[in-house]
Amino acid sequence: MAENPNWAARSGTRTDTVTVDAGLRSYMLGVYNYMAIALGITGVVAFVVSRFLMTADHQPTQLFITLYASPLKWVVMLAPLLPVVLLSGRIRTIGTSTAQMTFWAFAALMGLSIAYIFVLFTEASIASTFFATAAAFGALSIWGYTTKRDLSPIGSFLIMGVWGLIIAMVINFFMHSQVLQYAISAIGVVIFAVLTAFDTQRIKEMYFAGDAGAVVVRKSILGALRLYLDFINLFLFLLQFLGNRR
Repeated sequence: MAENPNWAARSGTRTDTVTVDAGLRSYMLGVYNYMAIALGITGVVAFVVSRFLMTADHQPTQLFITLYASPLKWVVMLAPLLPVVLLSGRIRTIGTSTAQMTFWAFAALMGLSIAYIFVLFTEASIASTFFATAAAFGALSIWGYTTKRDLSPIGSFLIMGVWGLIIAMVINFFMHSQVLQYAISAIGVVIFAVLTAFDTQRIKEMYFAGDAGAVVVRKSILGALRLYLDFINLFLFLLQFLGNRR
């Protein structure tokens, strides 16, 4: 079956004037609301789980070793991929309630997978890095929303950059090079900063005034997923520079 063209970014239909209507504002607000709620779920889950990962004097517990220093860590790290695959592949066909619950489950699993940061970094530095990420993300997303420049030509370079990052991270998993880790983090900050603007523009272009309510919800969730991933990755890479280790 042919793809619904309303789901694709319509870069070829961009006009010189930015038309902001109530429908578009409502749609983008929905995207950001879903993303904000998901970040809240992730933060709460990560914080609660972290209470069981370290002792009163901030030493790792047996649970930390089991979840993040044993073969089980691969399950914890890769578990969020399942709902991402489901949402990305079936978002057009699943019900809105299922899409929402899948998105919330993904956010919770992400909280579990990154709870270790509370053991490695001080809470104050995590909070300050989060707010720095939020400020940078907000500025980049606004620019992506308002710019008249077509960002679609850089999409292929961004995809190659993400794959390059993944390969470098796998290599460094065995090398344990601190220098390579800082290089990966620096490149990751740049890539996901640009991706924030790029994805915001594509999400905006997915809007179609004639969409039914259910389609708008599905598009909002898919857009929130993209921006959520940009935010989380930007935050984790920035934490390597701004975070104070215990």
